Formats: sequence, C-alpha cells, structure tokens
Amino acid sequence: MLSLYGAGIGKGIAIGRAFIVNRPEFDIPQYSLREEEVDAEVDRFQAAIDATRDQLRQIESDIPHDAPPESKSFIDAYLLMLQDPLIAEQPVETIREQHCNAEWALSRHSESLVNAFDQMQDEYLREKKNDVRQITNRVQHNLLKIPQHQLEAGMEQLENRVVISHELSPADTVQFKNQKILAFVTDLGGPISHTAILARSLNIPAVLGLHGATRYVQHNELVIVDGKRGTIVVDPDDGVLAKYRERRQFVFKRKQQLGELKDSLPLTRDGQKIILLANVELPEDLEAAQRSNAQGVGLYRTEYLFMNRAEPPSEQEQFRAYSKVVSRMGAPVTIRTLDLGADKQVDGGRGEAPTNPALGLRAVRLCLREPALFRPQLRAVLRASALGPTQIMIPMVSSLNELDQVLDMIAETKEELRHDGEKFDDKVPIGGMVEVPAAAVAADLFAHKLDFLSIGTNDLIQYTLAIDRIDDAVNYLYDPLHPSVLRLIKLTIDAGASAGIPVTMCGEMAGDARYTKLLLGLGLRIFSMDSVSLLEVKKKVLEADLRILPDKINEIMQLADSNTIRDRVVALEDL
Repeated sequence: MLSLYGAGIGKGIAIGRAFIVNRPEFDIPQYSLREEEVDAEVDRFQAAIDATRDQLRQIESDIPHDAPPESKSFIDAYLLMLQDPLIAEQPVETIREQHCNAEWALSRHSESLVNAFDQMQDEYLREKKNDVRQITNRVQHNLLKIPQHQLEAGMEQLENRVVISHELSPADTVQFKNQKILAFVTDLGGPISHTAILARSLNIPAVLGLHGATRYVQHNELVIVDGKRGTIVVDPDDGVLAKYRERRQFVFKRKQQLGELKDSLPLTRDGQKIILLANVELPEDLEAAQRSNAQGVGLYRTEYLFMNRAEPPSEQEQFRAYSKVVSRMGAPVTIRTLDLGADKQVDGGRGEAPTNPALGLRAVRLCLREPALFRPQLRAVLRASALGPTQIMIPMVSSLNELDQVLDMIAETKEELRHDGEKFDDKVPIGGMVEVPAAAVAADLFAHKLDFLSIGTNDLIQYTLAIDRIDDAVNYLYDPLHPSVLRLIKLTIDAGASAGIPVTMCGEMAGDARYTKLLLGLGLRIFSMDSVSLLEVKKKVLEADLRILPDKINEIMQLADSNTIRDRVVALEDL
C-alpha cells in the first residue's frame, strides 16, 4: 500500500482501477528548407492549424447537454487562442524569412507567449501559459502526425476508471463527462488551473501535482482518490478500503443534503442576512451562478476580452459582452476593470517584459498610463449599467492620488456619455479591490472615497507574506491564517463598517467553507466565490450564530502562531 499527496480538487472520493495515460513524447525537429519548399511548408503548418481547430470543434460538439457551461467556454478559449498572431501568423513569417521547418517556427513563437504569461503577477492569468502549451502541443502533434494520447486514440474504454496522466488539458477533461470516469490524477497542475476548475464544475474528484503518480501507479492497479484531502492510496488493504467506502457514502449523502439548500435563504441561526455572490469570467459562466442561486456577481473578470488578440477590443464589443451579463443576471453585477500587466507580449510582442511584474505597471496603473485602453472600457461598463444594477470595481488600488485620478476619469467619461446622448446609471457604485497591504492598512482612507471595498485574498496573502503560491519552492508558506493576513482583513472590514459602506471578499478564501465562520466572526457579510463552492459556504452560514462568534474570533486574533489559530478555527465548527 502506498499513499501519495497533492492538491485535492472537489469533495468526492473515488475507488477504481487505474488507467495510465501515456502521452507520446516528441522532440521538436529543426532543419532548413530550400526556397522551393517554403510554400509547401506554410501549407503544412496551416493544415495542422485547421486540423487542430477541427478536433476542438469535434470535442465541443461531443459535450453533453447537461455539462456545466465552463466546459464549452474552455474549448472556445482554445479556439480563440488558435487565432493569436504568435501562434497562427508569426510562425508563417518565420518560415518564409528563415526557411525553417514549421515545428521549429511554432516552438519559437509559442515560447515567447508562454514567457509573457509567466511574467504576469496575477496567478489566474499566469496559469494561462499552460493553455498556450497545450494548444501548441496539439498543433505540434498534428504536424508530426502522432496522436495526442490514448484518450484520443481510443485504445481502451475509460468508464469506471481512475485516469492517471502526467498532465491533462481542459480539452481532455471535458471529454470525461461522456466517458463516465471515476476520478483523475496528474503529475502536474494545481488548484487554480483550468483543469482543476473544470474538475470542480464536473463534480469529478481529482488530485493534481503529485510529481510522480505515473511512475508509482501501475495500469489496472486499485486506487483510492480523496479529492478533499488531496490523497491517493495505491493498492489499499481491506481495512483502508472499508474505511474509504464508508467515507464515500458519507460524502454522497452530504452532497444530497447540500442540494436541498439551494433554495434556502443564507441566514445565520440568529437571523442575520448574509449575501452570497458568484465570481464569473465568461458570460457563459452565468448559468452556473444562476443554478446555484447566487444573489449576484461579486467579481466579473474582463481580462478574457483582451487576451490572445492583436488589438484591444472596441467599446462596442465590450458593451455587448458586459450587457449580456448585466441583463441576464437580473441581480447586481460587479465588473472589475482590466487587471493585466504592461508587458504587452500577449498582444503581439510589443515592449519588454518588466524586471519584476509583481511590482510593475499593471492593473489600474496600466489603465491610468494608457487612457486609450481604459476609457473605452469605462464607457462600455457605464453604458451596460443602464440595463441593470451594475458596480465598477478598480483592481490593485494602492494610493489615494491614484484613486482620485480614476474617479476623475470616470466623472469625465460620464460627461462624454451625456454629451453623446448615451444612457447610463449616473449613481453606479464605484469600489476598490484591497489586494495590497498598503490598501488594507489605509482602508479607512479609501473607504471615504468609495462606495464599497472588496478584499482580494489571493494577492493580499501573497503580497503580505512575499511568496508566490504557484511556486513549488515556497508555496508551503502561503497561509490564509497568518496573523498578519487576518489583521489586514479585519482592518478592511472595520474600515468599511465605520464608513458605512459594504465590504465583500472575492478571493479564494471566501469560497473555502473552512473559513466561513471565521470570516463571519470578523464581520464579513458579503462573500463572492466560484459557483461550485456556494452551497458549501451557505451550509456554514446556516449553522453560524453571530451572537457567539465575535468573542471567539477576538480570542483568535490575539494568537501569534498559525497552527494554534488553525486549531481554533477548526474548533469553530462545533459552535
């Protein structure tokens, strides 16, 4: 019997036989072409692009009707990526100019795109480098005329199997809905990858980032996958098997109980109303938010509109996208303005990557530096506000002077819209994201200039502790319960209460039910999270008594050791 540990995805437990997926290895060839061979090589490259597009469309057409909307959105993102100039056009120029083969030309330009994403501080956006690798690998496989792996070669049926692979793309994962697999395990990947997001939405238990599962597990070996604890047990004995079967039954019953909470109002035991919102990236994600009865959208990421294209989206294109979300949600939608870095590599390679992108020109800093990028977005968001309750959220605010510039620009944009005869909500609320320590420490000052605050815990924790949570060398230091982090959260919530404005939390911590009672005790009343986490959090809300929690939280806030704090937070479950 052997136990391996990684990043657990989902709350389920699966027990089944392993199916080892061997992805064919390949080396990128490099060779020179004669002048008369260049046109044929360009045709060969374009044929590989077309074949990849056809394969993705076939995968998309095979997605079951009952699959979550995230399934289709990831395939759409891949199809858009195939249109990126660094993937679809610049390799052709390199083939013609340097008389080199298509595989080598594509490899050069795809690595440029990967490096650009790798420079981004935002962990969610940085994960998109894996999407670039996966889509270019698909093109390379078509160039080299080799199958992607056994999943596509159809070598064996996967029903009731635990798939174990070095790596899986979202396109691979989408197909699992049809195959009825029990679970999957990968050597690479983490909890914020697109593959992980899809696993959650498909309700498939998974463990990612085991760094060696394909070496230690044999084909057809019995495997237990614990998605909650991030554990797999290989060749379990009878005692362990019985224990996990019992736990699997408990998890199944719990899931049924959570489903019964869908229509319940999120009220604490003492009758306090809590607001549970959804985080959304694509308009298609609204279906998942509505299925979970989210009371609105607390974070609508707009970056997807700006990615994988040569030019930024027009005002009208943005207006159509924002309008779709605002009009269909029928509840308040908080739209976050552009949160990208300044390296510009993502839109065609202009400019140099910053030395330290975490501390460089990004988010609101970039928008203020480039009004031609920011103003069309502000116009589009304001116009969409005429169609339903809308809020504007500014990312990465860190100085009052910077905030004043943004507020002035919004006021100027409103004047332009009035002059143009465009409709908009003149009183649209403006909020700021608290995701750097400077904003949390001075939250009382920001609160007097804004209509709401939103705590982005992912970045706040990283900046506070000076660690990168997706860097294997230091991510063990990522700790939401570090005393400094808790104090900054408390400062922000208290500042909002003193100023009489709402405070939301939209980071990953808000969707982690282990912290729900802690956050309620700290004074948080508005949570925004991925839709799949909403019912778990609602259950904790319904169990909480706000007459008891504050005193317990005050005791926790006096503690200096994270492990002791963690023990006390666990003890809150019994209240």
